[in-house]
Amino acid sequence: MEVEVKLRLPDSNAHQKLSAVLSPFQVKTLAQENIFFDSKNSQLTSNLAVLRLRFYNLDSHCVLSLKARPTMSNGVSRVEEQEEPLDPQIGRMCVAEPWRLSTLESSNIMGRVREEFGVKENQGFVCLGGFRNVRQVFDWKGLKLELDETIYDFGTSYEIECESKEPERDKRLIEGMLKENGIEFSYSKVNKFAVFRSGKLPQ
Repeated sequence: MEVEVKLRLPDSNAHQKLSAVLSPFQVKTLAQENIFFDSKNSQLTSNLAVLRLRFYNLDSHCVLSLKARPTMSNGVSRVEEQEEPLDPQIGRMCVAEPWRLSTLESSNIMGRVREEFGVKENQGFVCLGGFRNVRQVFDWKGLKLELDETIYDFGTSYEIECESKEPERDKRLIEGMLKENGIEFSYSKVNKFAVFRSGKLPQ
């Protein structure tokens, strides 16, 4: 189970201000491309599951992930998550020809897609598209903070995230830092995939 604090920032000004505040603690910046897939009859999304390929820093590496049964409440996200590394060249082939996902026989994720979600090899996959994300990573007070600028076809959103074993405590720490620096925020209500599928930025 992945548990994350997710706080939404209202605009690029808030994002830039927070980036400046956290700059002494920056570890790295990641350029991410997220591409999503489903079966032709939408068996995954209808069962609250998401199959994703994520490419990092111009295909330096690629990760296949399956997320399922997400919940979001008061800025805390909980979701079942499974990840596997994948050769970026094979990942790009799957984007171009989604049926190739069925050929990843050694993948535990694709085995789970077949067995748990009932997607048979002859049903095929479709590429749903995706979005890009620029993620700044910070080591702040023992927390790994991720500051996201997410670029959709319909606009850009901004969010700060923190994977946590004690989300309520860590949320209070992050909220305190934002308030001390006069940075507006609100609790995220939906995940990035839901925003992508809705075709509009959250209000």
